Amino acid sequence: MPGLYLGAILFSMIGMMLIDGKYSLALRVSPWRTALTVVAGTVFFLAWDLVGIVTGVFVKGESPLFVGIVLAPHLPLEEVFFLLFLSYLAVVMFAVFERRSRARSRNADAAGSGAAGRTGSRAARRSGSEGRGA
Repeated sequence: MPGLYLGAILFSMIGMMLIDGKYSLALRVSPWRTALTVVAGTVFFLAWDLVGIVTGVFVKGESPLFVGIVLAPHLPLEEVFFLLFLSYLAVVMFAVFERRSRARSRNADAAGSGAAGRTGSRAARRSGSEGRGA
């Protein structure tokens, strides 16, 4: 069934965009930086692919799932969309882990200051009660 692989990639890309939009991870927060990073990542991996193709490491296998459009020898159209998806996924996952890291830092700071406050108040109560007993 021609185009099934490209369809799966586009379906996954749309799903990633919906998740990104719902949780304001990358594109909504910084659209230009996100787009630039995704394009830069895609260009980098395309160059990587071209080097692999020239050296004979990468070859295009035959599959009935491909659309059949070849951009260069051994470089199907689906590869470009896959690399776009891969780069966008990396940006979104970086935003997820960065947000989780900040949340953990805030929770650790809050727990640390809360514990110090409780300990300090106990010490104050003890010194106050000792003063009354003497």
